Amino acid sequence: MFKYLEEMEKKYDELTAMLAHPDITANPAEFQRIARAQAALAETTAVFRDYRAVQSELADLDVMWADERDHDMRAMIAAEQKELGERSEMLTARLRRLILPQDPDDDKSVIMEIRAGAGGEEAALFAGDLYRMYTRYGEARRWKSEFLSANYTDIGGFREIIFMLEGRGVYSRLKFESGVHRVQRIPTTESGGRIHTSTATVAVLPEAEEVEIDIDPNDLRVDIFCASGPGGQSVNTTQSAIRLTHLPTGLVVSCQDEKSQHKNKDKAMRVLRARLLEKAREEARDEMAARRRNQVGTGDRSERVRTYNFPQGRVSDHRIGLTVHKLDAVLLGDLDILIDALTDAEREAWLRENNWT
Repeated sequence: MFKYLEEMEKKYDELTAMLAHPDITANPAEFQRIARAQAALAETTAVFRDYRAVQSELADLDVMWADERDHDMRAMIAAEQKELGERSEMLTARLRRLILPQDPDDDKSVIMEIRAGAGGEEAALFAGDLYRMYTRYGEARRWKSEFLSANYTDIGGFREIIFMLEGRGVYSRLKFESGVHRVQRIPTTESGGRIHTSTATVAVLPEAEEVEIDIDPNDLRVDIFCASGPGGQSVNTTQSAIRLTHLPTGLVVSCQDEKSQHKNKDKAMRVLRARLLEKAREEARDEMAARRRNQVGTGDRSERVRTYNFPQGRVSDHRIGLTVHKLDAVLLGDLDILIDALTDAEREAWLRENNWT
């Protein structure tokens, strides 16, 4: 671990020197790129240097202890050793948290897709519950939400809803939400009081920049049609709805919520880029599946990740065996207790995999 930290410190010093070079300061874009890279290493480097200083002080105290014969002085040295020892343990724990390699997508905004699964109308209503849960969580963190498209049911649920959450670090907080979410509750339409189980799938896609996913216009089929609302009711008599088909992969994206054909196409392109980026990364993850077996989940959308049990008021995350009896709070957007636990579990898995436990 400490060899890794020394290499990180060396890289930080190199980037700091580069920022002072006239050629870099004359190039604002390059300066910003290097400054971001340096800033990403700054906290870890500062903590590592603090840790090393504490180790040096402890070594000096060990020498003083060995040479000292006065009882009172030895007591003072022992007290200082104890204090520095506790600080060393605290800094070690902090370094273990900081050395986890950052996902390059962590700072990105996300496109979230929620789809009703097994359970008919109840599954569609649950999809709406999940949509509100995530948007409320975003509001609490001052993220901007943008509705992209939806397929409604007649009683107010969603067969599918796609939306965007924009802000710093959105993907880092929501990346573990992908998968199958299960709800157990008594539907309002159930006269016998029986508990039903329904599911909805959640996909969390980091927003892809145009430079990451280059889509050849010749690979796209663009269909234009009239938009329709819940239950088939017409909401727009002009042909403004857009359907994009990416011919090489067969991916299809539709958007009809804006009155402008241009805006609908722009939104559809953003969703398509995100899906193509995720598809490429899923293929890469499949190749690395054996190496990632110890990590928290796989990100596979077919994996059941969480159960929301209404009769017991509990939420259980199956990947880490965590159950909290805070169902109401979670559905109102209080997700940090779950997200923090998943992040900690990923960190511990990575440390074990690298023999740094």
